[in-house]
Parts: sequence; C-alpha cells; structure tokens
Amino acid sequence: MRRILFDSSVSRAGYLYATAFGLVWGSIWSTGRVEKRAGLFVFRGMPPWTFGRGGSCVGGCYLTNQNVTAAVLEHEAVHKRQWQRFGMVFPLLYAVAGRNPLKNRFEIEAGLEKGGYLH
Repeated sequence: MRRILFDSSVSRAGYLYATAFGLVWGSIWSTGRVEKRAGLFVFRGMPPWTFGRGGSCVGGCYLTNQNVTAAVLEHEAVHKRQWQRFGMVFPLLYAVAGRNPLKNRFEIEAGLEKGGYLH
C-alpha cells in the first residue's frame, strides 16, 4: 500500500492537484508580490484567514502575508517535498500528527527553528 500512496504517481498527482489549488487560491486572494523562491510559488499579501499560522504550504505554493525570510522558505520547501511524497494524504497525516508544532513530526522534519517555532 505504501508503494501505491507514497512517492508514487498517485502522490505526484495529489501534489499537482494541491499545487493547482494553491495557485488558484493564491491568485484570488494575494494582494502582494507573487514570485518563485526556494522552488515555491510564494503568494504574499494574503488575508490572515486564507492560511494557517504564519503561512501555509499547499503543494508547491506558499501562502502568507509577509512571512518570507530565507529560513522560513527553506522550512516551507521541506513541506513541499512532504506534499510530493504523500500527495493528498498529507493533510490527513498532518492533522493526525497534531496541531502542536513542537510534537508534529512534519514540522520537526521541516525544522522548528527555521519555521519560527523556536527562538
């Protein structure tokens, strides 16, 4: 089952679907500069209710207001890779891992300090 869902054509299709959704969502709500950085489509100027915490990675898109430091983008690039590996199963796995970033395995893997969770 893992071979079918993870790092497979199924997960890549899920990643592409999520990226398409992120591109549309970001295009609708972004009021700031849109650029390609760290392998991500970065949408700035998003209203706070359109993303979680300081920003959200949806497929290959990063949605935020202005949280675009090099460290944060490096953190979000790891989330992009997680989307590529797990596809549309990723949101479910992330939810099961919990809202506490200090215990969430996906946030830990992406780097808690780079994500702004440790100071």
